[in-house]
Amino acid sequence: MKIIKFILKIISVVITLFVLFVLYATLSDYKPAPTEIVYKSENPDTIDVNSKLSIMIWNIGYCGLSDDMDFFYDGGEQVRTSKKNVYENFEFVKTELQSNDTLDFLLLQEVDIKSKRSYYLNQLDSFNLILPNFKSFLGKNYDVTFVPSPVTNPLGRVKSGLVSYSKYNPKTVIRYSFPGNYSWPIKLFMLDRCFLVKRFPTSNKKELIIINTHNSAYDDGSLKKQQMEHLKTFLTEEYNKGNYIIVGGDWNQNPPEVNYSGIKENSPSKRFVLNPIKSDYLPKDWTWVYDKNTPTNRYLNTPYEKGKTITPIIDFYLMSPNIFPIDVKVKDQDFKYSDHQAVISKFKFY
Repeated sequence: MKIIKFILKIISVVITLFVLFVLYATLSDYKPAPTEIVYKSENPDTIDVNSKLSIMIWNIGYCGLSDDMDFFYDGGEQVRTSKKNVYENFEFVKTELQSNDTLDFLLLQEVDIKSKRSYYLNQLDSFNLILPNFKSFLGKNYDVTFVPSPVTNPLGRVKSGLVSYSKYNPKTVIRYSFPGNYSWPIKLFMLDRCFLVKRFPTSNKKELIIINTHNSAYDDGSLKKQQMEHLKTFLTEEYNKGNYIIVGGDWNQNPPEVNYSGIKENSPSKRFVLNPIKSDYLPKDWTWVYDKNTPTNRYLNTPYEKGKTITPIIDFYLMSPNIFPIDVKVKDQDFKYSDHQAVISKFKFY
């Protein structure tokens, strides 16, 4: 009888602690507004519409998803790589950013500010120091005090987001929340997806809009569908004003012209479902800009093996009809330092 009472007490304590933890997570949950002004200037730089500009997108994988890693949420076993590997990846990313400091815009995803998974490196501050000619803007999309999974080795503290760099001073930078989320309580420990919009006046009295996006990964496609419809409304309204628009980032989807039906049907990752963007998402005169010869992402169900690991294209640009893409190229590093590869493009105005 005493043993049963003892067991019941233990169960009662565990349940109480769990309830208190969920209550704390609920009360401390990051709840971003639909729109948040990140930056505003009375003296923005004016972009000359006769100029040629350059841009890079790169999901740096918080410097923790190099070729040695698989990831538990993608069918792998590991939660985080070693501190040594994180710092090696971090140094490479810094070197790579410095080597591309002649570009006009840099759009990064998964930049950690204070996360256990990257050993609490403030990557944003470090990047700012090595990019003195750029202005940086953060769109936070992940701020959880303690992610409890996996139970045996929790992911722990995560604070991270999108970072957009620009050599030009924007008129405004605004964070837009994507609609939709997971059900409670799962949503307490997941990302709050968003897109970050930089707005610049142009020499012909219009505006150049540079958008940094990172769409949902772990859903059946329903969240991405809501996000894409929300983004479509925004893009259509801005283009109808005569503005120039570039969207770049990690879409977690493939471009309309790329067929990955075989990957989708035989995916080793149960949580990540690779969906295509529909061909009629926007009118045909909008341009999907990507390097068709080089993948930008690799699956994380196992450590990277060249020729064996699944490697799709999910990082790319969307450009409005009044912008002409001059070229686009993936910086092929064979996924040594991140599970994504940078994509650089040059463009001009029509």
